[in-house]
Amino acid sequence: MENKVKHLEFIQLTITRMAANSFLLKGWTVTLIVGILAFANTDDMNPKYLWIAIIPAVFFWFLDGFFLHQERLFRKLYDDVRNKEEGNIDFSMNTMPYSNEVASWQQVCLSKTLLIFYLPIISIIVIAMITFAKI
Repeated sequence: MENKVKHLEFIQLTITRMAANSFLLKGWTVTLIVGILAFANTDDMNPKYLWIAIIPAVFFWFLDGFFLHQERLFRKLYDDVRNKEEGNIDFSMNTMPYSNEVASWQQVCLSKTLLIFYLPIISIIVIAMITFAKI
């Protein structure tokens, strides 16, 4: 039973790290976008530079989707190890066998949880671009 518990702890630590990375990405996204928008609000800033804000928003969106996808794979691994007999514990962290059981990385990027966070941010950037262009 000791090997099984230790293996589950390893997997749980990985799941926790993926969730923490996702949380940090969301924080960095908001911080970076607000900073760019604040900088764009100055008198000498060209509104065309607001396009720069879209680049990190999209990259962070995709990276967040990657971490969420990995988290889901490790949750499947956790469930599989939880159901294994003590003698079958091999401490494998390979999630490839579960790739068909979990939504693809692209599908995760388009999941409700990520769309609800990243689409409004990108919409705000576009609205700011339109607003600043008219000034």
